[in-house]
Amino acid sequence: MSGESGARPGWVYLVGAGPGDPELITLRGAELLQTAEVVLHDELLDPAVLDLAPQAERRSVGKRGHLPSDRSKKQQAINDELVALAKAGRSVVRLKGGDPFLFGRGAEEALALRAAGLPFEIVPGVSSPLGATAYAGIPLTHRELASSVTMVTAVKQDGEGFDWSELACVKGTLCVFMGARHLEAISLALVSEGGRAPDTPAAVIEWISYPRQRSVAGRLDAIASLAAEAGLGTPSLLVVGDVVRLRESLGWFEAQPLFGKRVLVTRPAHQIAPTAALLRRRGAEPVPFPTIALQPADPAPVAEAVAQLDDYDLVAFTSRNGVDYFWEAIEAAGRDARAFGRCRLAAIGPATAEGLTAHGLRADLVAETFVAEHLASAVLAALPPGARVLLPRAEVAREVLPEMLRDAGMTVDVVPVYQTVTAEPTTSLRELVADIDVITLTSSSTVDKLVELVGDGAAEALAGIVLASIGPITTRTAERHGLTVAVTATVSTGPGLIEALEAHYRESGGFSAA
Repeated sequence: MSGESGARPGWVYLVGAGPGDPELITLRGAELLQTAEVVLHDELLDPAVLDLAPQAERRSVGKRGHLPSDRSKKQQAINDELVALAKAGRSVVRLKGGDPFLFGRGAEEALALRAAGLPFEIVPGVSSPLGATAYAGIPLTHRELASSVTMVTAVKQDGEGFDWSELACVKGTLCVFMGARHLEAISLALVSEGGRAPDTPAAVIEWISYPRQRSVAGRLDAIASLAAEAGLGTPSLLVVGDVVRLRESLGWFEAQPLFGKRVLVTRPAHQIAPTAALLRRRGAEPVPFPTIALQPADPAPVAEAVAQLDDYDLVAFTSRNGVDYFWEAIEAAGRDARAFGRCRLAAIGPATAEGLTAHGLRADLVAETFVAEHLASAVLAALPPGARVLLPRAEVAREVLPEMLRDAGMTVDVVPVYQTVTAEPTTSLRELVADIDVITLTSSSTVDKLVELVGDGAAEALAGIVLASIGPITTRTAERHGLTVAVTATVSTGPGLIEALEAHYRESGGFSAA
């Protein structure tokens, strides 16, 4: 919209991003991020949330200063910026951690917009207490232990601490925000002024719902020392009450086999998101690092193959990428799924078959395991000698499939539809792996490029890291480079690889039930 005088004002959406895990944002919040022109976001947000708004201008407006006057000035600047953007007709998402109306100063921003006569919408988010207690296994209420919840901030607007004597008659669960720097004084005040017994159960939860989440629990009069011993700091939440006793039985997040593991995801950039989401759900921290990038191959042979599809008895796909690039060629020719005509379709595994399904196609043949030999066996069992087979695939690939089919008397046309090149890294991989627990190996090409990017002595540099391979062919490639693979998936898909990795940590003692 135009910013000229008289232009229709833009809407401002005050959106709660949740406590940390990017998947905890609401559907409405995600929808607004995908259409926003400008996103003003807090500092302590997972970057994956911002990935929902690739089209938007992003501005960090986080406040980390300790002086109340500095924070007030910063907040006024944010209010002014929201008003200016809305007056200019921009669609703005103000993305806030937790919930906008729970110690998030969202009310101040909304009041500033209302005073300026500007439209806004409030989109609630999962608040810190809800996220912290859910991910730590501490219910805020329990029929036998607590029937009320009190939430307070340890620091008031004027910089003075909360008057804990106000809580002397308050029962139930207590959640204290922004108290990490004064935890000892707060816990002592809750006993001396707030009416809580010294042995009241208490817990401190840091980095709520992130893979780096840590929590400790103990007596209220000892919780400060326990947190200090564990090295807990900000951002964290103090929870006080009998419900904390249930943490030992209900804790689930920190007990997952992959919890806290930093996992390097080496897939091409456009394929990282699904794997990263699966890892986050299991408590791991995905570290995206594409070692390869994909590019279309020479389009002329692909276009010719599309034009002659009716001449083939079967089209065999050996990867999801092959499906997607070949489909692009079909669309470029102005055709659709009917282009395959009488052709039967074969897929090397379930992930490739799912790729066909995404384009409205169903595989007639699916290999039992993700190897070319098994796909060849399936094709040989289904087609007679003399059949014509089209194989759209990567420019560089194993020759076993076309060779086995040709040896059986079939005519096989191999058409490269994409090529694999080394990705251009933005950071040193050799330095990055020093702080990595697991590296996923999702194809032979990712292994080759991984070794190339690590450089001389790659085997030694990666020796202390758990290498997890998507299948036996990829494992053999890694072993040829002198790498030791700890995990080889039996189901050669992203979920299958992660399940195999979980099983590895369970068997090796990396898993402890709550």
